Amino acid sequence: MTLSHDAASRFAQVLSEALPYINRFVGKTLVIKYGGNAMESDELKTGFARDIVLMKAVGINPVVVHGGGPQIGDLLKRLNIESRFVDGMRVTDGQTMDVVEMVLGGQVNKDIVNLINQHGGQAIGLTGKDARLIRARKLQVTRQTPEMTQPEIIDIGQVGEVASVNTELLDMLVRGNFIPVIAPIGVGPDGESYNINADLVAGKVAEAIKAEKLMLLTNIAGLMDKEGKVLTGLSTAQVDALIADGTIYGGMLPKIRCALEAVQGGVTSAHIIDGRVPNAVLLEIFTDTGVGTLITNKA
Repeated sequence: MTLSHDAASRFAQVLSEALPYINRFVGKTLVIKYGGNAMESDELKTGFARDIVLMKAVGINPVVVHGGGPQIGDLLKRLNIESRFVDGMRVTDGQTMDVVEMVLGGQVNKDIVNLINQHGGQAIGLTGKDARLIRARKLQVTRQTPEMTQPEIIDIGQVGEVASVNTELLDMLVRGNFIPVIAPIGVGPDGESYNINADLVAGKVAEAIKAEKLMLLTNIAGLMDKEGKVLTGLSTAQVDALIADGTIYGGMLPKIRCALEAVQGGVTSAHIIDGRVPNAVLLEIFTDTGVGTLITNKA
């Protein structure tokens, strides 16, 4: 089959635009948080797997961290286990933690690994418990109202935060030409499992390995101003100002804070991108315009 002149010109233009970015990022490591809407469509899932394999093929080292909240919720519902949330975090008792491990460490993780491998990659699935990849501590949640003299401590069970990351394991896998796919389950000092927010894990992994980029796939076009226009090319100081004036609020705050902490901790740039867009990861990395919000330390 022969390409038409217009199609051939567009193809050449795409390659020409991508080449400087490929050269710039060869040998660099990128951490991609994969979840939400990007995991719900077969077409988007296949596109994501191909994107990851292509990145590795051109010499870029992707590390994938995935979520799976909807899948956990579905199984809990089928098992007649009530889902409860505090400040957007799933209350995780022992029974719920068993389901979290089953879904994230088993079903979701292996599905992603299998899909990447089907498209020519060498993905390997991990949870934070493997070789103590993600050491965790229990997340302390407090709440205070004007009527309280002291904050109330709320126990949300086996929900954790990242204490440290085993970078030696990740370095070994990347050097071995593998694509790590990480389920956000951590392990405490006593061997207890902890359910950790996937954005938080991705940010801390990116920070620990000094990644070139942290990419957080979400279900919106990016960080928007009060008129609904996507903002990009932001410095950390500009993001702080947007939080202070109320432009960034609600459910976007934890994601933005995760991106900020990663950049402040040594990651070159963080990206909030729309996982509903086909090939969003490649478009953000290899095109001039991108498809989301870029945050850096540059003024």
